[in-house]
Amino acid sequence: MGRISATESITVDGVMQGLGRPDEDTRGHFAHGGWGSGYQDEVSMSFMSEGMTGEGAMLFGRRTYEDMLGYWTTITEPNPFTDFLTYSPKYVASRSSSTTLAYPESTLLAGEAVDTVRELRDSFDGDLTILGSGELVRALHRAGLVDEYVLQIHPLVLGSGQRLFGEAERADLDLRRSVTTTTGVIIAQYAVRR
Repeated sequence: MGRISATESITVDGVMQGLGRPDEDTRGHFAHGGWGSGYQDEVSMSFMSEGMTGEGAMLFGRRTYEDMLGYWTTITEPNPFTDFLTYSPKYVASRSSSTTLAYPESTLLAGEAVDTVRELRDSFDGDLTILGSGELVRALHRAGLVDEYVLQIHPLVLGSGQRLFGEAERADLDLRRSVTTTTGVIIAQYAVRR
């Protein structure tokens, strides 16, 4: 059986929407896009690159898959993320069986995400890592399918925007590791207590 880990960038008040660019995700008239700019440093890059050395696969919701791969495959300067995201095995949850996957090593999980991801996890040998994909994470959290959260908690409060957990049920977490970056971001790795 596989293990599902969700890696998320959030604000202190739990907002995860529109981290990277002003136009990344404007749903609900969200006006704070690009709030994560200026917080990366060597500490966060080192922590995140650790996850790119192991076996496993990526798990995305369709919207995040299209946006993230669409962005990183256009970057021309050398970085540790483009090749990893492009050539790693990727599973993409989508309600539509007609969803087209434009990048290599991509497999469509068509149908209700909780059902298709549970089936994948039960047959998968290794780690499935989610980046972003808030709607997917909320659904998997409610179904008890997420085993670990790696939260990059940014030192700001936005007051509006989609929050990571929304109206979620209680979940007890065990802190396994934490590190503070030079920009004040706390990276906390939590195991979900069963």
